[in-house]
Amino acid sequence: MTQITIAMAKGRLAEQTMELMEALGIDVSPLKEKSRKLVFESGDGRFRYIMVKPSDVPTYVDHGVADVGIVGKDTLMEENRPLYEMLDLGFGKCRICVCGYAEQEPLKKAHIRVATKYTGIAGQVFATRGSSIEIIKLNGSVELGPVIGLSDVILDIVESGATLRANGLSVIEEICTCSARLVVNRVSLKTKETAIRPFIDGMRREVERRKEQGL
Repeated sequence: MTQITIAMAKGRLAEQTMELMEALGIDVSPLKEKSRKLVFESGDGRFRYIMVKPSDVPTYVDHGVADVGIVGKDTLMEENRPLYEMLDLGFGKCRICVCGYAEQEPLKKAHIRVATKYTGIAGQVFATRGSSIEIIKLNGSVELGPVIGLSDVILDIVESGATLRANGLSVIEEICTCSARLVVNRVSLKTKETAIRPFIDGMRREVERRKEQGL
């Protein structure tokens, strides 16, 4: 029996992934136990699960210690690693946006300061624009950037937009939409194809079934 190791992003994405896998009859019960463990194994030994920070999922899959990963498209774009993106899982939807005080028209400035934790994406987005760009790395509460004058705009993921509105900010430009993706290590797809392909196909069928039923 070939075991598949799956890197899962801690939090809501992991919970939604578990629901999807349970629908396929995959044992995820060890993940539901209250524990400080970070590595779990299904009862039948077919799957090993490692729980990691979302930003680390592409790293584990890229280095081959995980065969498969479930992570947001925003993280994949930021990390930009050579992985096979096999499936859009349809949940964890959000938008990557440039936000700030729209009335100040900050994107028309000759020098634009951008606060973000997505420095890679910001660099790509603003690379071809005429303005001079300064990217300021922040790890949390990026909305503070324009509020206290650290930056002209922020580049961040937006779900409901409630935090933006609470701070008087708004979306100035939408870059793209994101959702959870299933990615695979390139070598693993070849060496463990007989185990990984059925797993991917099952996930795809379940995702399509949920779409058809509006779930």
